[in-house]
Amino acid sequence: MSGAHASFRGFGWRPLGRREEVISGLDLSFSPGEIVLLAGGSGAGKSTVLRALAGLLGEAVPGDQTGTVEVSAACGLLLQNPADSLVASTIGREVAFGPENLALPHDEIWRRAHECLAQVGLTYDVRRSTSALSGGELQRLALAGVLAIRPGLLLLDEPTSMLDDDTADHVRRRVLEAARATGATTIVVEHRIGPWLPYCDRVVVLERGQVVADTTPSAFTAEHTARMLDAGVWMPGVPDPTPVHVDASWVTPDRPGHELQAEELQVDLTVRSLQGRVTHRALDGVTTVLHAGELTALVGPSGAGKSTLLAAFAGMLRPTAGTLAGAEPPFARRRSKELAMAVGFVPQNPEHGFLRTTVRDEVACTATQLGRSVDVDSLLALMRLDHLAGANPFQLSGGEQRRLAVLAALAHRPAVVLLDEPTVGQDRHTWAAVAGWSLAARDAGATVAVATHDHALVELSDTVIQLKNGQAVG
Repeated sequence: MSGAHASFRGFGWRPLGRREEVISGLDLSFSPGEIVLLAGGSGAGKSTVLRALAGLLGEAVPGDQTGTVEVSAACGLLLQNPADSLVASTIGREVAFGPENLALPHDEIWRRAHECLAQVGLTYDVRRSTSALSGGELQRLALAGVLAIRPGLLLLDEPTSMLDDDTADHVRRRVLEAARATGATTIVVEHRIGPWLPYCDRVVVLERGQVVADTTPSAFTAEHTARMLDAGVWMPGVPDPTPVHVDASWVTPDRPGHELQAEELQVDLTVRSLQGRVTHRALDGVTTVLHAGELTALVGPSGAGKSTLLAAFAGMLRPTAGTLAGAEPPFARRRSKELAMAVGFVPQNPEHGFLRTTVRDEVACTATQLGRSVDVDSLLALMRLDHLAGANPFQLSGGEQRRLAVLAALAHRPAVVLLDEPTVGQDRHTWAAVAGWSLAARDAGATVAVATHDHALVELSDTVIQLKNGQAVG
């Protein structure tokens, strides 16, 4: 498959329910076979560009379009949230789905499935349930499915954002090898652009839906650093931003945080389907503690058990064996309102918790139910969401949704703050806001823990818990 030519002419897009366009009058083209890094701040329009090229706007994503989009070959799109693209119950069937729809011979379908799973470093049996995968593993699975159809236009929306460094490097090299081998035109959206720059032919930067830079990687770093830092772009070689100051009154709980203890904790996750019941051990004898007044980072490769441990501490999962102590009654035995009063939990897929039709109402929702006062306008301004107060939460970008989920879960000032990958999809400015909130909650006496691959956030932490294969190893 040769590379595709793709172009925008006077393109504009206004999502349903939004007053303003997120992209306006865009003129941009991509040449066959080139590898392009598409950068910009959170909400700049990067994901919208990829969805427009994939033909999703106006069909899967409602809204109003102006101008034209032209693509000369079939495309493969890796969505920012990989769970949105799942269609099968096992990883082999998931990767085989695309080649099957191309009516390829059976042997070729499964040759590609095995080949692409190996390319992204998923070594599980092809019969493994997709429901048993972590967020990072789902991201790799979705990428394998895209690579299996060998598209002429390869569109990747933050393909390594939820991966540890070693896995991300492996995936990046395999993606670039596949793109070069097939000649696919490749457009990569990432916030952490440094590792991609040496391998790209071109860098395009968006700001508020407009192109503000279109150049070579070398010229980009030599000539545009100051402007890009102002736009929030993570420029290589530049120190991490300073977390913003967050007013203590916005985060201080009514009572100090709990010291949460896990003793020989075992969690088995069971997946039920038409094919039967499969149990997977996600945590295997974890003993650790989260201290009040500390920021604890849970780290480790994708699939290590970070999200499971965080959810268990939050009372969202009951242990199969072992004990959780430090809160009475235990979080897992509390009614919803009582649990919400004590714990602010943000899952890896933030949109799973949205309950209201506007951003403003979403921020106030839990706090209102609990009788807590909230300065919604100030919180939205802190997270750079004030211009989206009337928007539907499901019409936001991935990074915007994640910041909204943080506000919605924490505006009522809980004593326990548990965040799963809170800085994914954030630019320098919005990262500083999320990090600042986490530190302020810690300083106010809350128990704060994050599951993360973000080195900058780990460096701010007081304690680091290393997980591997469901066990605490350091």
